[in-house]
Amino acid sequence: MHAKRKLAAVIGAAVAPLIAVSLPSGAASAHGYISSPPSRQAQCAAGTVSCGDIKYEPQSVEGPKGLSSCSAGISRFSDLDDDSKGWTVTNVGSTATFTWTYTARHATSDWTYYVGGQKIGSFSGGGVQPGQTTSHQLNFGSLRGHQKVLAVWNISDTANAFYSCVDVNIG
Repeated sequence: MHAKRKLAAVIGAAVAPLIAVSLPSGAASAHGYISSPPSRQAQCAAGTVSCGDIKYEPQSVEGPKGLSSCSAGISRFSDLDDDSKGWTVTNVGSTATFTWTYTARHATSDWTYYVGGQKIGSFSGGGVQPGQTTSHQLNFGSLRGHQKVLAVWNISDTANAFYSCVDVNIG
């Protein structure tokens, strides 16, 4: 019996680090991203596109307000900035609904959407926490063809925002 316990302890000690490394990050990586149409983070998490660490924590693209990169300047999420990665492009009309999914909700200043550095929509958060999801109807106006939408969730009680990019084909 003693030998069995010793063997179990050795196996447990060997397997535990492997399990810990393969599990997604916990509470420190919980926030939000665009789930529909599928953002680059959502595609990484689903395995649609091969990505690095972002596949385990698509909700964690957080950085200072005012950035214009899909990765929020976080080097380990730099895959999100690579336009040649083969992102799935969603066909949309001149309007489309974008839905944020949250794993931790924060009091919100606003959500702002950009295409090519130009603001195409902004929605007030009123300084309150959103529900489990938030949807916004965007009007693309005269924009047509393949576009990358940068969506920014600005938090009202910190200097940070969450970033999410979505590839769409408007027309």
